[in-house]
Amino acid sequence: MSYQKIVVGTDGSKSSMLAVERAAELAAAFNATLIIGCAYYENKEEASKTLRQDSVTILGDDIAQKNLDAAADHARAAGASEVETAIRPGTPVQALMSIVNDNKADLLIVGNRGINSLTGRLLGSVPADVARQSDCDVMIVHTVK
Repeated sequence: MSYQKIVVGTDGSKSSMLAVERAAELAAAFNATLIIGCAYYENKEEASKTLRQDSVTILGDDIAQKNLDAAADHARAAGASEVETAIRPGTPVQALMSIVNDNKADLLIVGNRGINSLTGRLLGSVPADVARQSDCDVMIVHTVK
């Protein structure tokens, strides 16, 4: 099997940059397009509606775009030659699912942050939720011990 479009999410954290690096390495190996996605909340009220706080809360698309620019540079340095970025309002899960579906991605890569926390076990985590919802392959990379 060969992957043509790989999506990875970032929130600008060190953990998410490790996921970007792994995704970039795979994109380079498969000569695939790497699409780096970032979610943001349009205002504090939207952000406060989420019960789960296992990812960095990004308010506004300016911060999200800065995170994407840094992640794209990181991905190119890790070997990805064709890098695109995508920004979506909403929760990380909503944003990633939208980006995956809009781009007809073959593979979604996320870090494991939140998956082993108490909150993650009780309320779910981004990695677990996208794995359940995605129609494409999902790779959960070890970014947090």
